[in-house]
Amino acid sequence: MDLRNIVENLIEIFLTAGDLAINLREKGLVKKIKSDNTPVSNGDLEVNKLLTKEISKITPEIPIISEESLENKDRSNLKNFWLVDPIDGTYDYINNLEEFTINAGLIIDKKPVAGLINAPAKRRMFYSYGDENAYELCNGKILNLSNSVTKKEGPIKFISYSNKIKPEIQKIYDDLGVKENIKMKSSLKFCVIATGEYDGYVAEPRAYEWDIAAGHAILNHAGGEITDFCGNEILYGKAGLKNTSLILKSKTIL
Repeated sequence: MDLRNIVENLIEIFLTAGDLAINLREKGLVKKIKSDNTPVSNGDLEVNKLLTKEISKITPEIPIISEESLENKDRSNLKNFWLVDPIDGTYDYINNLEEFTINAGLIIDKKPVAGLINAPAKRRMFYSYGDENAYELCNGKILNLSNSVTKKEGPIKFISYSNKIKPEIQKIYDDLGVKENIKMKSSLKFCVIATGEYDGYVAEPRAYEWDIAAGHAILNHAGGEITDFCGNEILYGKAGLKNTSLILKSKTIL
């Protein structure tokens, strides 16, 4: 499987999906509440339609699991599949904020081997297809994240999902020497940890595999590390596609 070719053929599609998301938002989104009490918009659904159609053309033999589709979610024997989150950070998306992202991660043998994340309102596009092959495309320039991240100088800064830090997470912060944290909800957190702008992230079990697969690939391929609280590797295709606990670390502190 030529991962580089697959990912590079998808970059323009992800940029187009970002333009579509922004254009639909400017026209005025149609918003609904799903059965799990989370919001969804016509933007989520249109981006999902575009991504799943184009990914299927490039890798027709690989199933796709998307947040916004029922297809393949009940299959328990998958080892090789795509995980797609067409809009991660829907609250930001529908409220004209900037941190929402468009995501796809390729899972082979239950491990993330490639990822694409577009943050269109930030004009930042990230992608990866193997060790030392994690990149950011911004303003027409391509930056290899593996080469750009350096060892930490100054206070260790983490990202948190909430401003209220639970005791078990604070203990991990204390063990790692974390001095500052900033709140960020979308998968953009994986990208800015991969770039070394922030040093890590800690989360209890929450959310779903499609929320983290693309970012997991990008961070790993930039030289970072992702484990659960016990130091175990994160694998995909788990029952219910639910996430375990997470500790993300940038190359800056490894």
